[in-house]
Amino acid sequence: QVQLGESGGGLVQAGGSLRLSCAASGITFTTYTMAWFRQAPGKEREFVAAIDRTSNRLYYTDSAKGRFTSSRDYAKNTVYLQMNNLKPENTAVYYCAVSCSGRAYYTPALVEIYSDWGRGTQVTVSS
Repeated sequence: QVQLGESGGGLVQAGGSLRLSCAASGITFTTYTMAWFRQAPGKEREFVAAIDRTSNRLYYTDSAKGRFTSSRDYAKNTVYLQMNNLKPENTAVYYCAVSCSGRAYYTPALVEIYSDWGRGTQVTVSS
């Protein structure tokens, strides 16, 4: 059974930083693309970042480029999202997701290619 557990969310002032973690179990970690999505109240879930199974390819939404960095620790089966210079519009529940689909190489932002999701961690950025 696949389990994804996010942590690291919290309340931070604008300009601050947070590092989200997602610990995975029940999967062969080295064969999955790992991604982060977020969902703000009243909005659809949107793609934030993804890292392929080898960590050679990183994908970011435009608003995250230059501020967010995704990485993965194969010894810990954990993926991270370092978020710097946070803005109030980054307030949302952040979800970790996994995909073994080859489509993740070309379209990592598609929600439908991810087979399993975590429960999310709340990030709140105050102005």
